[in-house]
Amino acid sequence: MNPIIKNEVEIIYPDSDGKPMADNTKQFECITKIKGNLDILFENSEEVFVAGDLLWYPVEGEPKIRIAPDIMVALGRPQGHRGSYQQWKEGNIPPKVVFEILSPGNRYSEMLQKHEFYQKYGVEEYYVYDPDKHDFSVFLRENNALIMQNYTTSFWKSQLLNITFEMIDTDFNIYYPDGKPFLSFVELNQGMKNALKLAEEERKAKEEALAELAALKAEIAKKKTK
Repeated sequence: MNPIIKNEVEIIYPDSDGKPMADNTKQFECITKIKGNLDILFENSEEVFVAGDLLWYPVEGEPKIRIAPDIMVALGRPQGHRGSYQQWKEGNIPPKVVFEILSPGNRYSEMLQKHEFYQKYGVEEYYVYDPDKHDFSVFLRENNALIMQNYTTSFWKSQLLNITFEMIDTDFNIYYPDGKPFLSFVELNQGMKNALKLAEEERKAKEEALAELAALKAEIAKKKTK
């Protein structure tokens, strides 16, 4: 909880809305994959704050005006832990990029309300992905409104995050600026294991080569003493 005192009245901004982060494993895995890779992308950027399922309060003194995006990115704000994103304490900078990962339980009216909230309070790039229907929607701010984009290719690039989205058949991929794909925790772990295995193989090969060289030198020295 983060209470403040305003006009002699204590106003409390809860850190939780009591709702689950995800309704199923597919949705949860997608949320954590995107959030985790964004953390990696901006790990050395002190002025990019990435959060998942964090309550965002855009208006001071109005704790009922709030929303918890699946993933949000606030540009120009420092990294660090927060109980909630209280915008007036963040230089009045709203999250500029928001992701929503749909589940079968999401209703049209609910998503419409979220869109209106993001449109009203300053989101500039809004991405919606439905892993069950394999549907990816992009909304960009144009003339003070979040407008759905009609892209004609399988690729879409975020101008703010410099990452690329790819929709091919039933695959939804996201790529870093250097072209490397976003990976799940399992894939990242497997990559680390492979790297450690390769390093160990290289170490053993180097030790064997040095041992052979030492043996050769010893043999040469032995022949010279005869």
